[in-house]
Amino acid sequence: MRTLCYLFVFRLSFSGKAVHRVFLSQGQEAFFEGHLHAFQALGGIPRGKVRYDNLTSAVARVLGFTRARVETDRWTAFRSWAGLEVFYCAPGIDGAHEKGGVEGEVGRFRRNHLVPVPDVTSLAELNAQIDAWDRQDDQRRIGERPRTVGEYFAIEKPLLQPLPEDHFETGRLLTPRVNRYAQITVRMNHYSVPVRLIGRQVRVLLHASELVVYDGRTEVARHERLPTRGGSRLDLDHYLEGLLRKPGALPGATALDQARAAGKFTPVHDAWWEATSRAHGDAAGTRALIEVLLLHRHMSHDHVVAGIAAALRAGALTSDAVALEARRAAEREGSGEAAPDTALGRIASPVISLTERRLAALPPDSRPLPSVAAYDQLLRHTRPTAGRPTS
Repeated sequence: MRTLCYLFVFRLSFSGKAVHRVFLSQGQEAFFEGHLHAFQALGGIPRGKVRYDNLTSAVARVLGFTRARVETDRWTAFRSWAGLEVFYCAPGIDGAHEKGGVEGEVGRFRRNHLVPVPDVTSLAELNAQIDAWDRQDDQRRIGERPRTVGEYFAIEKPLLQPLPEDHFETGRLLTPRVNRYAQITVRMNHYSVPVRLIGRQVRVLLHASELVVYDGRTEVARHERLPTRGGSRLDLDHYLEGLLRKPGALPGATALDQARAAGKFTPVHDAWWEATSRAHGDAAGTRALIEVLLLHRHMSHDHVVAGIAAALRAGALTSDAVALEARRAAEREGSGEAAPDTALGRIASPVISLTERRLAALPPDSRPLPSVAAYDQLLRHTRPTAGRPTS
């Protein structure tokens, strides 16, 4: 599925070296994060003027036909922190020639690296490829220049000023209130938080690619930012305490569907859930599954899945058995022992069945199999039919 993304470009005029970054939004937080990534990739901050278009992330209002601008508060704070000396281009077509270098770089990079559209599984994977392409572009020559971009940048790099020692928070702070569905609304999208926070106001740091939710100073949730509007990002773990009281809500839960799609709720979970519900009933089986899901909070996902598989093989349909086998899987991994196969249909289990062990120790039984033939003689004796009463 294609996703609309936005390309940030920061280019040095002398060497022509450019740094690129892709974001899901073109908001101010992406604008700041792009700068920080560029400064870190370049190893410093330019000392001279940096040219900017009149983008809304930096400029709140253009004052007539002059170079004067009313800047946004956060942009003023950011450029003061970084020590940037800015130069705003003339608005409209009059200023098109003033930023031709970076606009030409956008087209060159898109044609050479983004056509056809890259097929990646995540934004992080795409940005990793872009970083590799930026390093490869150090070997190219611009026009008739006698040296490569990398060679010119080696001359330019010592002239950059160092990065500030203190950190600048690029995220935007929001304070939404948690609704009755244990969700907050950020940029017209819904994100889940733990159910214990229903009705409370939380703090959200909105970044370009993710958002972090805090209750006071404690981080309580972290979500990948949704690229569209009207969507939802729900974490099944946030609802487990509520589902323990109402287990019937789990089978149709949207959070469960998203957990399956993300690979967090595996076919092994489903197989154990089905077996437990068949043995103990739907409500009790679902509660046992929720207790197993709670193990993911303090044990790794792979260890819990291995524990579920081992318990399912042995027929031990309790959360305690899963916890025991998950700890054993963690111990095997620490000792370097090969992990058992957890694929459905070939679930290997180290659990020893006591029934099989006892039967194996018994001597062979030479007695004949029981028979019910002696009872067949009763079939020859029929009950006499009662006569009709006489008048």
